[in-house]
Amino acid sequence: MKVAALWSGGKDSSYATYLAMKHGHKIKYLITMFPEREDSWMFHYPCIELTMLQAEAMGVKQITQKTKGEKEKELEDLKKVLGKIKDIDGIVSGAIASNYQKSRIDSICKELGLKNIAPLWGENPEKLLKEEIRLGFEIIITGVFAEGFDKNWLGRRIDEKCVENLKKLNKKGLIHLSGEGGCYESLVLDCPLFIKKLQIEESKIFWERLSGYLKVNKAKLVPKDDV
Repeated sequence: MKVAALWSGGKDSSYATYLAMKHGHKIKYLITMFPEREDSWMFHYPCIELTMLQAEAMGVKQITQKTKGEKEKELEDLKKVLGKIKDIDGIVSGAIASNYQKSRIDSICKELGLKNIAPLWGENPEKLLKEEIRLGFEIIITGVFAEGFDKNWLGRRIDEKCVENLKKLNKKGLIHLSGEGGCYESLVLDCPLFIKKLQIEESKIFWERLSGYLKVNKAKLVPKDDV
């Protein structure tokens, strides 16, 4: 099946796209929405501009669209983009447990006659994180928006120790382990989909009260064997 992947640059959209390819689907396009506000209900905000480097690293055409990020209205922006693409049969989404996200993508797909491929849906969050680590996904945290986090989490790599720390916050009821609901955001620097990997050269942390994000000012693609 020819599909377009909803691509945010984070771990969930990346892993969902990886699994879709493993299941035999052909990724024709990456669809990336650029919200104009940080608190979009549907779309990823921190480091969204770096998806252009990721698309280059994958060798897949990226289609981008700005949206004001307003609740429900932003879905119309997504539907307009998908409605213009005539050579796909479905879309890939990285929803895991968010009924808000899944139901709305299902609705758009139904209207457009597309299939919503959601390979992560209903899966155990800890299992997903550990599978991504095992497969060589290099992921960093780029935004934290919940109690229990501090600025030291920004730029932190998601490894086994990080997963254990996330589990502690999850057990306290402070976060969803996979970050659904926007409690934290991530960026994939490298994964099996990429021919090259991202290297961050300049970045700055923005922090206010109990939340913050990592702003990457300069990044580039480098060969995978570079340190």
